[in-house]
Amino acid sequence: MIVAALPAFRRALLTVSVAAAVTLPNAPLLAASAPARARQGMVVTQDEIGSKVGFEVIRAGGNAIDAAVATAFALAVTHPTAGNLGGGGFIVYRPAKGEPVTYDFREKAPAAASPTMWLKDGKYDPELHHFSHRAVGVPGTVAGLHLAWKEQGSRPWKELLQPAIRLARDGFEVSHGLARSLEGMLPHFRKYPASLAQFSKGGAPYAAGDLLRQPDLARSLERIAENGPAGFYEGETAQLIAKEMAANDGLITLADLKAYTAKRRAPVTGTYRGYGIISMPPPSSGGIAVLQILNILEGYDLAAAGPGAARNAHLMAEAMRRAFADRARHVGDPDFNPDLPVTKLISKEHAAALRRTINPTRASRSSPDSFEWPYESQETTHFSVVDAQRNAVALTYTLEYGYGSRIVVPGAGFLLNNEMGDFNAAPGVTDDKGLIGTTANLAQPGKRMLSSMSPTILTKDGQLFMVTGAMGGRTIINSVVNTIVNVVDHGLNAQEAVDAPRLHHQWLPDRIAVERNAFSPDTLALLRSMGHTLFEGPEQGVAEVIVLNAKECLLEGGVDRRVPDGFAAGR
Repeated sequence: MIVAALPAFRRALLTVSVAAAVTLPNAPLLAASAPARARQGMVVTQDEIGSKVGFEVIRAGGNAIDAAVATAFALAVTHPTAGNLGGGGFIVYRPAKGEPVTYDFREKAPAAASPTMWLKDGKYDPELHHFSHRAVGVPGTVAGLHLAWKEQGSRPWKELLQPAIRLARDGFEVSHGLARSLEGMLPHFRKYPASLAQFSKGGAPYAAGDLLRQPDLARSLERIAENGPAGFYEGETAQLIAKEMAANDGLITLADLKAYTAKRRAPVTGTYRGYGIISMPPPSSGGIAVLQILNILEGYDLAAAGPGAARNAHLMAEAMRRAFADRARHVGDPDFNPDLPVTKLISKEHAAALRRTINPTRASRSSPDSFEWPYESQETTHFSVVDAQRNAVALTYTLEYGYGSRIVVPGAGFLLNNEMGDFNAAPGVTDDKGLIGTTANLAQPGKRMLSSMSPTILTKDGQLFMVTGAMGGRTIINSVVNTIVNVVDHGLNAQEAVDAPRLHHQWLPDRIAVERNAFSPDTLALLRSMGHTLFEGPEQGVAEVIVLNAKECLLEGGVDRRVPDGFAAGR
């Protein structure tokens, strides 16, 4: 059945500011479900300024990696809730010619980390795990962007950082969305003088239209522009980070910073109904889970029932349930888990075996003697880039929570992550209240923590077809699956695929999370009759999507209007 409430859902999405509408620069507002369209290239992000910075690089002759680097550094200035210098993430890159590759710049645990580092007097301390200087992992963003640029970029490194430097030094106009976000964070910033100084006007909140200048951040960016990664991991910036750590019982040292390296990794790949899937390998769990869910769903005719059908929601939830169970049992940093069974997990045979355990009319039960997932922050950001030659980038990076640890490095002007919170709490603490103590994702020196980030690229007949990814903690995986199913199975365009209602199941807690007022009452009643427990909650994830309309040789962009300020730039 078609989702009855979908028009109302779309109308709700359209109540955001005009800046969030799906438009191209100097173009009129498009209809609610119409995608942005362009021929020469496109950048789709959560931030209008960031999108425009990236597309200007393409217009000046840069390729998709050049545009991604410039965009990522610009977002570190204009989207501080997730854009960053002090965090980490992943890139999936598919060149128009040649083999796809991924870049892993996930944060690492410092050398002094241990599996029991968040125990105080033998008891787990969540505040220490998530909201302290010990929650900060060694940042990876600068090293990862530089490695991708060094191997794939075409424009000068310094040139790509100039827009971010200008935005930080000269300032930019605060949007309504950013003003609300910064005001909401003021109580947290008051704990850290450098954070309060950077993101408030002497303790008063910024208002929409105010100019936000960040001179310390501009100087940090200038050092990176001049010296590459050494401008961050060595010298003045590194000394400022190490000083802040030493003064506040943090673990990161100058040696930790100098030792950090990003890694080039082979993507995980597969197929779905004849489309090629290219996604991120561990330490992200995203690529494995996306492929596993799609492999299971490939055995069903989803198109016959249509988007929003209870049957499809049931089958998708059951596939998600099984993928998340495998995620918990098996996935962690491959450099510390050499026996990680990636090939098996993404195989058609494994999916077929899991499919045989699914009752098409009745919900399964997740094991009651296992555990729920602990909280994973929604505050990641994803953007998609395609250039004129059809090189494509899917990039997802984060600080973990919104504004990360909320700690700005004094004198350096950027926020530090709290990604150590993505490691399991401690050995042997697995319980039904949300703690996990399984081995694969325990903290160890130099280890990268598990992630749900799922930057993904699809191909058709050897050509680029779709670039997708999302923010949203563990909902990232299923948000990406939702966008793919919406386009491939249901024939929705990029904007429709992003706008459509989403559902999420993560094994435990044993329930389907659906977006409030998005699915029809009949659909929800049918799901309950199948034995599903439903949780109606807020919007799930924020996806930014580009689909290549090969027939018209046009790029079509879908901007997620669940949050303000998203934008598709191109022409």
